[in-house]
Parts: sequence; C-alpha cells; structure tokens
Amino acid sequence: MAASNDLAHWRGQIFARLLQAVLLLGIVTAIPSALLAAREAIWSIVILDVLAIGWIGLIWHWRAMPYRWRVWQFLIIAYLVGVGLLLKIGPVSQIYMMLMPVLAALLLGMRPALSTLALTSLTIFVLGLHPDVALHVQGVPDSPVLRALIVALNFLFIAAVLTLSCAFLLRHLERSSQALSQLNADLRLTATALARLNDMVMIAEVSDAPTGAAPATRIIFVNDAFERSSGYARAEVLGRSLLFQQGDATDTDELARIAAAMAQAQPARAELLNYNKAGKAYWVEAELVPFTDADGRQTHWVAVEREIDERKKSEADIHRLAFYDVLTGLPNRRLLMDRIAHLLAAAPRDQSISALMFIDLDHFKHINDARGHATGDALLRLAGERLAQLMRKADTVARIGGDEFVVLLAHLADDLDSAARAAAQVAEKIRAAIARDFDIDGQSYHCSASIGVTLLPKAGQQAHDLLREADIAMYRAKAEGRNGIAFFEAAMQAGVERRLTLERALARALDASQLCMHVQPQVDRHGRVTGAELLMRWPQADGTHIAPGVFIPIAEESGLIIKLGHWALREACRAATMLARAGQPVALSVNVSPAQFRQPDFAARVQAALAEHGTPAGALILELTEGLLIDQRDASLARMRELAALGIRFSIDDFGTGYSSLAYLTSMPLYELKIDKRFIDDTPRDARDTAIVQAILAMARHLGLRVVAEGVETQEQADFLLAHDCDGLQGYLYARPMPLADFLGWLAHNQA
Repeated sequence: MAASNDLAHWRGQIFARLLQAVLLLGIVTAIPSALLAAREAIWSIVILDVLAIGWIGLIWHWRAMPYRWRVWQFLIIAYLVGVGLLLKIGPVSQIYMMLMPVLAALLLGMRPALSTLALTSLTIFVLGLHPDVALHVQGVPDSPVLRALIVALNFLFIAAVLTLSCAFLLRHLERSSQALSQLNADLRLTATALARLNDMVMIAEVSDAPTGAAPATRIIFVNDAFERSSGYARAEVLGRSLLFQQGDATDTDELARIAAAMAQAQPARAELLNYNKAGKAYWVEAELVPFTDADGRQTHWVAVEREIDERKKSEADIHRLAFYDVLTGLPNRRLLMDRIAHLLAAAPRDQSISALMFIDLDHFKHINDARGHATGDALLRLAGERLAQLMRKADTVARIGGDEFVVLLAHLADDLDSAARAAAQVAEKIRAAIARDFDIDGQSYHCSASIGVTLLPKAGQQAHDLLREADIAMYRAKAEGRNGIAFFEAAMQAGVERRLTLERALARALDASQLCMHVQPQVDRHGRVTGAELLMRWPQADGTHIAPGVFIPIAEESGLIIKLGHWALREACRAATMLARAGQPVALSVNVSPAQFRQPDFAARVQAALAEHGTPAGALILELTEGLLIDQRDASLARMRELAALGIRFSIDDFGTGYSSLAYLTSMPLYELKIDKRFIDDTPRDARDTAIVQAILAMARHLGLRVVAEGVETQEQADFLLAHDCDGLQGYLYARPMPLADFLGWLAHNQA
C-alpha cells in the first residue's frame, strides 16, 4: 500500500510538471502555428490549437478534480489534436497519435495504455482509408485498405514497443518501490528500536589499519540510551573512537584483549569502567561485533553496552560478605586461609620464610559484658585499625571471630633465625599497640593481647595446620600470664594432642559411668566427723587414677563440666541417702562449677536429684568459687536464695584465692568458708600465710560462718587451727579420700 501511494504521488508530480511544460510549450508553439494557419486561411488548425491550449489550461487550473479524470482529459486532447492533424496535415502527424498510449502507460498504467494503443492504431487504419489522408507506401499496390493496414501495423508496432517499455518499466519500478518501501519501513523500525533501546548502541566506521593492528574506528551513530547514560550529545561523539570513554581506572588488560580481538575481526565481550561527560565512573558490560563486506574487509563495528553498576555493587557486597569481616572490614577466615594457601603454593619458588600470628585480646569478655556489645564492637574495630596500621601491603590482618585476630607476615627473610627475629619485632609492636588505652565515647579502656607465632612454610603442612600451631602458641602465651608472645614448639603440639585425647576419653568415660566419687571426712577438735567432701576420681584400666587437677580443667574448657557437674550432684544425693540409711547421716559437700550453676534450670535439677533419691536438702552443701559473682551477680544471688529456701547450704571453696570481696559475704546466704590448702601448707611457719588464716578465722567468727581448713597434713597445722577456733579440719592427717563403702567402714571404726 505504501509503495502504491508512493507511485501515485510520483505520477501526480510528473503529470503536474507535464501540464506546466505542455502548457508553456503549447503557448510558445501554438501561437506561431495558429498565425501561420490563419495566414493560409486554415481556420480549422487555428481553432484546434486554441481549443487545445485552452483546454489544457483548464485542466492545469482544476487541480481539485480527480487525478485520473484530469489525465483522461489530457489524453483526449492529445487524441483529438492527433486526429485533426492527420486530417489536415497528413501522415506526418502520426507521431501525435503515439503520444496517447505512451502517456497512458506512464500516467495510468498497463490497461489504459493497451486500450489507448488499440484506439490510436484503429484510428490510423480508419483515417488511412479516408481520401483526404494521403497514405503512400512505396512498392505497395494502389490499394487504400492495404496501405492503411500497413501504416497502422507499423504504427502499432512502434507505439507498442514504446508503450510496453514504459509500462514494464513502471511495473518494475512499482515492485522495486514496494520492496524499497518495505526496506525503508524496516530501517525506520530498526532505527526507532535502536534509538529507544535501554542498552547503549554505538556504530562506528572502520579506517584502514596496518595488518595485525586494531582498526581505527569513527563513531557514526549513537542511540538515545547512550546520550542518557554518558551525558554526551550525539553531535559531541560523532567521529570519535569507540573506546573514547575509558580512563585511568579502566582495566588495561581488558582494553588490550579487546584491541587484539578487533585486530582479528573477532567479536569481543568485556566489563569496562567508563567515564561519563561529568567524569563520573560507571560500569558497563560491552559487546563489540564486527561487520565485513563481501571481500571480508572490516567496514563497521557495533558496540552494545549496558550499565551494570547495580550488579557490580551486588557482586562487591557478596564478595565483601564472603571474604571480609562485617564489623571491622578486615579479611575473614576464608580469605585468610586462601592467602595462606597461595603463600604456601609459591614457597618453593620464593625460598623465603613467612610468619603467622594468632592474637587474642585478654579479658575482652569482661569489657564486653560490663559495658555492652556496642563498646566491645568499638574496641574490636579500633584494635583492627591498629593492627592494620602496623602492616605492610604484602601482609594480611584478619579477624576470624570474637576477639581473635590473625596476622600473616609474608616474605620476612631467607633464613629461620632472621625471620624469627623479624616476627618477634612485629609481635612486640602489636603487643605494645594493643596495650595502649582505647578511647571509646570519652571513656578509657585497657586491653592486652596474647600472641602466638609460627613460621612457615613447613613440609607437608596446610593452612589449617599452621593456624592451629599459632593458636596453640597463643594459648601458651595466655598460660604464661597473658600480654605476652610465644613461638610454637613441637612439644606444644604434643601437649595439645594429649589434651584432645583426654577430652575424648573423658566424654566416653562419662557416658559409660566409669567415673566415681570418693569421700574425705571433715572432723572437729574432738575428732568427730562433722561432714565430708565428695571428690571425683577417674580410674584407669591399669589401676591408676587421672587426677581431678588434670581432667577438671579439660572438662571446663570443652563444656563437659556441665554434664559432669549434674552427674556429681546426683551422686551426692545418692551417697547422702546411703549414709542416712546406714545410720551415719553426714552432710556431704559437692563442688559446683560456675558454668553449671549459671544454667537456667540448675535449681530445678537440684530439686529433681533430691526427689530422685529421697535426699533431704539439708544433707547437701554446695561448694561455689568466689568468681561466681563476678558475672551475673544478681541472677546468682537470686538462685542461691531460691535453693537456700529449700534447705540447701552453701560453702565458698578456696576462699582467699579468687576475687575476694567482703561485700558479697554479707549478701550471700552462706553456711561456711573453706580455707585453701595453699595457705595451710606453710602455717604456722610462714608469717604471711599464718596471718591470712588468722584473719579468715576471725572474720568468719564475727560473721557467724563456719570454717573448714583443707589440706591439713601435720599435727602442728591442726594444733594451730584448733587454737584459733577452726570448726572443721580436712586432710591426710585424718583420712585420705576413699570410696563410699570404705567410708562407711571408716565411720564405723572411728565413731565407735
């Protein structure tokens, strides 16, 4: 439809120009012709010329009339003029008759052309029979019909050739116009789509370049999306290179890869950092595609780019979450292990010694619990900043959890001694930096660090092995008093492995009920049994025992102490019931760890154990440590009062060795104090320990508390304690810890 409209418009334009030309030429030629005809008194020619010019003038003037009507009027004029000239002038005027079919083909199409061709040919034949039309054909018999037929057929042939040529030409033009119109429509649609795409599109021409070099490009088109994203107007970029938006931060390796691909006429895809007109950087995903001609020569490049700032931000966030600590912004365990692994992989080539440091903040939990997590978090951030400031670019500072940091010092030296000295110097700088007070919200906080160091590489070791070694060395630094530095030694690893073996064996022994309780009596000045303490024992298959001083700390660090404590509580209730049934009711003391006591269901477990064995509450004395009230003081006091209301009595074990505070003695529902063995060992020979023991006894007497002295081994110690009114004595002087059955026999023998 669009092509037909275009052809009709084109015919209308031709007809309009033809009318103007005919009218002008008609005036120029008709006036002399009319004058000549008038002089010769050929008035029919004069009238014909005037009528034709006037008629054409009317057709030209009546532009509002339908196109085909105007054309047919014009063709009728041409026909009439031709007929008139044939009649008046003769056969030479046949050329006028040829005008009608040719113009019909040009202005109206094939069918009107064929119709007018037939009409004009028939007219020539008919007029050829007229006696006034002198048709002469040399060599043809004097036959009007034959002469007229020969002339008409020749006219038909020539006119048909011209008419059909014009008609066929116009038909092909029409078809080409249709194809061209469709192509133009497609181009317009494509151009509109390109212009309105959200992706940025650039098209560039290619200039000749040396073989193997990237072709020079000149932008000839950019779409609207490019203008919006880049800030450049279309006119500002035409003629510039496709890669004109790159800058200093753009990856040069990516640009080199794109140039290599363009030199080979290969498509390229890349993520690039572009800069807009204002100089702001933004990420794009670019795809460049070459176009070649029939000879394989590059002619154009098309670049399609889309903004990926949000995707890049998301990728950065994901990378940060995966490889960096959220609180401090330092690398996390995953990234640290990756960097250690890379360092180990490169070690055979580098032949250099590096170091790994495990850093733990001493007593950080006290600050965190006392001042809240916000203060604790601020301290961790500041500590991380101090560590990062001390490091080189090649080093790594990571936070792997809680208050634990790890430092990887790369390429310290080529020999172990020099590397160890360099690591020790850095460790001391770290220790000193952490030891400086931290200013948080106007308050000053003090902290220290225990640092474990191991050197690498070591044959056959992976990243986790080295981290474990540094961790072991750090615990050695803590065990040696904290705020110090310790280097890993093989003996430390052996100790840790023994400890781990014991931990696993303890868990199995607890599940298999292989532990037992021994009883050590407490006596008064007259030797009468006033109570007894239950002590855990871990018998071995060879008849030996693992001392409580060995396995109790392991239980505390591993978390087994809670399960172990609940077992001891049930055993104490069972033992107290057995003693009562044997006619030897004795109050039994049993140790309770702080971790066990702080369990929310501790009071309920005590009541359940008493109910399970039918044990009166007064038969139990729970021994607590002084450190229990350092954390969760109010909750601990409330739990003690709840149990005291049931009849449970409380004793402070190892009094004087922990966080001694006279204030808590008046607030806690206490029954007795137990003097630690270390004070009794040198009493009464050591003046200082003797003074401490005397002070404890005097204070307890004024507070109305009972006192039991542990570790009494000599008569001299016993005499001194009894002379100062100590209520109970416990130690090897009177009896060693023994199984419950033996204790019953001992009671029967000594209380008889």
